[in-house]
Amino acid sequence: MTSKSRPRLATMAWRNIWRNRRRTLITVFGIVFGVFMAVLFTGIGDATYSQMIDHAARLGGGHVVVQHREYQDLPTVEHTVTDAPAVEAAAARLPEVVATTTRITGAAMLATASNSQGTFFIAFDPARETHETFGLLDAEWEGEPLRAADQPRAVVLGKVLADNLGAKLGSKVVYTMTDRQGEIVSGLARVVGLVKTGAPSVDAGLCLLPIDVVRQQLGYADDEATMVAVFLRDHRDAVAVAAALDEQAPEPAVALTWADAQPDLAAFIAAKQGGARFFEVIIMVLLAAGIFNTLFVSVMERLRELGIMAAIGFSPRQLFGLVMWESTWLALVGLLGSVLVIAGPYGYLATKGIDYSAMLGSGGAEVAGVAMAPILYVRIYPESALAIAGVVLLATLVSGLYPAWRAGRVDPAETVRLV
Repeated sequence: MTSKSRPRLATMAWRNIWRNRRRTLITVFGIVFGVFMAVLFTGIGDATYSQMIDHAARLGGGHVVVQHREYQDLPTVEHTVTDAPAVEAAAARLPEVVATTTRITGAAMLATASNSQGTFFIAFDPARETHETFGLLDAEWEGEPLRAADQPRAVVLGKVLADNLGAKLGSKVVYTMTDRQGEIVSGLARVVGLVKTGAPSVDAGLCLLPIDVVRQQLGYADDEATMVAVFLRDHRDAVAVAAALDEQAPEPAVALTWADAQPDLAAFIAAKQGGARFFEVIIMVLLAAGIFNTLFVSVMERLRELGIMAAIGFSPRQLFGLVMWESTWLALVGLLGSVLVIAGPYGYLATKGIDYSAMLGSGGAEVAGVAMAPILYVRIYPESALAIAGVVLLATLVSGLYPAWRAGRVDPAETVRLV
């Protein structure tokens, strides 16, 4: 096809698709509907899973966690990270990182005058934590949070855990843990705060302690902890940041992404995304079938016209290109229509969302220890939107291949006789 013939074919194709306006509009509507469903499902997934990952990071070890290489399989206080400040400094130099913090986690036994229960504690420095790093600051509180890393005899409990222990604000709690030498150590604290996250398992096992007090009891050095939590602007950068930190982490520490550190959550998200992708594939197959039908019927109706075009000098390649241009125009018009139709609903769902808290109930719901947000948003990543547009364009072009081939194979002598 010559360079001069391309604009002519494009113009002819544009006129051809509007010769049967109703059929074209039905086809465009099908494309718009397919794109709308794909954007809806993909946007819900992108927004929901991103929110879950960020929430899990703020409750646990961040988007990237630096910890002892054996801690993931055996989370004991003997497996520590030395020189935690140096690890934080290395992370802070990376442009994707917005915050870092050091924490100590481990198992403990809590006891009150009326009951006892095993739990998993988090020891941290309250002065260094913000809403970006510690999701519990956004939870429902009674009393007050911890005030300092060396605050004496203070503990914060999850609301359900406190109820199970028969504790309330001001109650005395004895916590018992094993130090790094394997010796049993105990501490006495008063409940200064109660917190409710909405995740039943978290509220039933949450125990917060001052990090310096725990360091002293466990026999840690001042620069020692069980983990360094790293927080990112975008959780999708976790793999690159983990790789960069892994090279600088002191032995025997390793850097893990949130997916490696929380495999249950990663498996849940992967399964849900796989189901959404399968559904989108079905939509695109149905969409391609509709476009194929439109183009094929259009070609069969114009066999005599195509034969005359071939007789006056149009080459098979040009006739093939003409139908492919028609297919391309259908895709572009469908995508433009999709943008115009979807813009309004997408803007509303991205900013207002859908409140489905009534479906969750008063106890809330959780996945892998992460509370489900009561507001459902739709926010699609730019690369996801480009992928949808690319798939629609590809599906439309593939649908046009056979009709275009059929047009290019037209026999002028046979088709001119058609009435």
